[in-house]
Amino acid sequence: MAATTTDHDEDAAEPKAPSPSPRRGRIATAVSVFGELLITAGLILGLFVAYSLWWTNVVADRAAHKQGDRVREHWAGGNSGPGALDTKDGIGFLHVPSMKNGEVLVEKGTSSKVLNDGVAGYYTNPVKADLPTTGKNGNFSLAAHRDGHGAKFHNIDKIKKGDPIVFETKDDWYVYKVYDILPETSKYNVDVIDRVPKESGVKKAGKYITLTTCTPVYTSEYRYVVWGELDRVEKVDADRTPPKELR
Repeated sequence: MAATTTDHDEDAAEPKAPSPSPRRGRIATAVSVFGELLITAGLILGLFVAYSLWWTNVVADRAAHKQGDRVREHWAGGNSGPGALDTKDGIGFLHVPSMKNGEVLVEKGTSSKVLNDGVAGYYTNPVKADLPTTGKNGNFSLAAHRDGHGAKFHNIDKIKKGDPIVFETKDDWYVYKVYDILPETSKYNVDVIDRVPKESGVKKAGKYITLTTCTPVYTSEYRYVVWGELDRVEKVDADRTPPKELR
């Protein structure tokens, strides 16, 4: 009887699948390692961003509040005279309602060491700021971080022409009115903090204030500038009643 196709040996071994080549295995391993490295790098970058934009704010705000309390304690102690303003921890407080960030301690200098404490600093170079307490004409020029380290000027773009800027000292409230804004200029443009800031349109000496910070947000490529001019000075009363612009 002739054999049929169903008579093959069912126990015959099936052919083995070809094993992957060593080269293909190495590529797969490399891709896997690269993917893990990308994930790790992403986590590290995320932690760095959280540190830069959140934790540095926490640390800076704590430092600024502590220093601000010392300034007010110094004032409450009744110190007066030529050296009463320029204390070790700060000279006064900046209030800008449009920025909605409360009071900002102002200290001497604009170095990272100063500004990283969550304060605003007045320029000592390349053009020295003129303190309003002297009563003389000049430009009270200030800088602060826009992001991280307290980010005290983060909302500078919310300021509009005509808005008030108030500087508080032990004995006086200096009330300024914003008259011009420069949304972007070179970081090397020091003319914006001149005693007579002609880039703002003024041509003669006066009592000015200038706020400067980085722009765009989260970069330091350019500078954002706000100019104001002194409107009036109010004496501080026993209750430290703020001017109407801050009520």
